Amino acid sequence: MKLVITASLIGIAAGLLGALCGVGGGIVMVPAFVGLLGLDHKRAVATSMAIIIIISIVATLNNNRTNKLIDWKIVAAVGVASAIAAWYGSDLMRSLSNQTLTRVFGLVLVVFGARMLWKA
Repeated sequence: MKLVITASLIGIAAGLLGALCGVGGGIVMVPAFVGLLGLDHKRAVATSMAIIIIISIVATLNNNRTNKLIDWKIVAAVGVASAIAAWYGSDLMRSLSNQTLTRVFGLVLVVFGARMLWKA
């Protein structure tokens, strides 16, 4: 029961931040899955990617429902390129150690977070 409650709270945070900031929730889910649920980093990334499908579908339907906020030409171009890169990226992720993957993830968060703070 504790697992379900913790996972649900992680989902609420990921869904809200994903919808508000466009981060897909992975920024919240991966560290929470590792720190709170005890998943290894690879399993946390893979699980987060599967959940992001659900989050993305729901947010896309809602964003397109009333405001027509989505630029579908950009979706097509970025979607195809991202899908191809994700295929190879998931192979790369599986080849890295959990420790290396955690360090790469942390570095990406720090670099992009710092850039956003200074450019805001």
